[in-house]
Amino acid sequence: MKKTTVYLEPELDHALGRLAAKRRVSKAEVIRAALREAARHVERPRITGIGLAHGPGDVADNVDRHLAETSFGSE
Repeated sequence: MKKTTVYLEPELDHALGRLAAKRRVSKAEVIRAALREAARHVERPRITGIGLAHGPGDVADNVDRHLAETSFGSE
């Protein structure tokens, strides 16, 4: 895990303490659970460069032939 520091208002800190005690977990676990839930709704970035370049469309199917034709890996 990565350590980070978060500053909380006293009222929020007390509420976290009560919730943690009720759930019988640490305040850190309550915070992690809330952050996981919030992050679950964030979309992951998508690769936008696919299909922008020109080249043979069958490289994945014929990788050995393309490597041989381009002398890739040769000195």
